[in-house]
Amino acid sequence: MSTIIQEIEKEQLRADAPQFNVGDTVKVYGKIKEGDKERIQVFEGTVLKIQNGSNRTTFTVRKISNGCGVEKTWPLHSPNIEKVEIVRFGKVRRAKLNYLRDRVGKKAKVKEVLR
Repeated sequence: MSTIIQEIEKEQLRADAPQFNVGDTVKVYGKIKEGDKERIQVFEGTVLKIQNGSNRTTFTVRKISNGCGVEKTWPLHSPNIEKVEIVRFGKVRRAKLNYLRDRVGKKAKVKEVLR
């Protein structure tokens, strides 16, 4: 990539970007606009994957809601994310946890690391 594009992308990076890994349980505080009002909604789940790409970095979070799996992909450096709070640290041996999509209940748990 050219240096001009890299300089533009550096300006868009968040200074307070959280450090978490795949398998961690996180709470994502996302801003939602409804008409002219804005509120914050919390989405808590397990991080399935992180796709890196400077300011285009995204992460996917999965949770089970009413017996149905829900996944959301968030851009890490987006202004629509208020904050990301780490609830638990997970111990995994994979970069992408696609196998969790087929599992429900206790089988869908990730081992916890105590820090």
